[in-house]
Amino acid sequence: MVDYDSEADAYDATRGGVPRAEAAAQAVLGLLPHDTATLLDLGCGTGIVTSRLDRPGLRVFGLDASPGMARMALGRGVPVALASATRLPLADARVDAVSAVWLLHLLCDPGAVAAVVAEAGRVLRPGGVFVTTVDKDAGHDVGSDVDAVLAAYRRARASDEADAVTAYAASAGLRPAGRARFRGHGQGRTPNAVAQGVLAGRYASLLEPQGTAPAELAARLGTLPAPDTPRGEPTYELRAFVRT
Repeated sequence: MVDYDSEADAYDATRGGVPRAEAAAQAVLGLLPHDTATLLDLGCGTGIVTSRLDRPGLRVFGLDASPGMARMALGRGVPVALASATRLPLADARVDAVSAVWLLHLLCDPGAVAAVVAEAGRVLRPGGVFVTTVDKDAGHDVGSDVDAVLAAYRRARASDEADAVTAYAASAGLRPAGRARFRGHGQGRTPNAVAQGVLAGRYASLLEPQGTAPAELAARLGTLPAPDTPRGEPTYELRAFVRT
């Protein structure tokens, strides 16, 4: 698994940087009602997206479990709380919106995903909106040779699968309220980069835990042609849910 504290300083440079963050922030803002006054961004990481969730009248707060990531977010001027998204340090019905960008796919335990969605519903005011990415890993390398190799090792069901997230949302009193897609600029992956990530444990949320052999998978990726040529950039999907 990724050690987010140790990777905080270099994290953004390896994940698309500002262009990807700008695209994500604009997509999130496009799903928020115009009168949204407060937004809590769960798993805010370095704050590169959170700091761009900016429009007149909107106050944004971040939350992350990693001290290293929270330090980076604070450096970007994001007010941030250090806590788990499965147990938010807020009273009921306190905010107008909650966002979770590239968070749910990291939670391999379905119970943890359900807990995050439930907590989002709990802290939202009636009429408030929860916005989250879904099917994150499925947006990468679609139809490419990298995707074909990964397919044999992929989990049967991703933790952020859209249908599952929608079901968790319904249990939390949240109903579907829209969706959006955006480009993952700078995220076209090379076979060698994916192989290195597999060996470093960065794909634990993607890979089937039973019988997965990282070295074997990395070796297969290393046999692909043009191993240092990026494949196509991913397209990510956001789903919005409103508190009833």
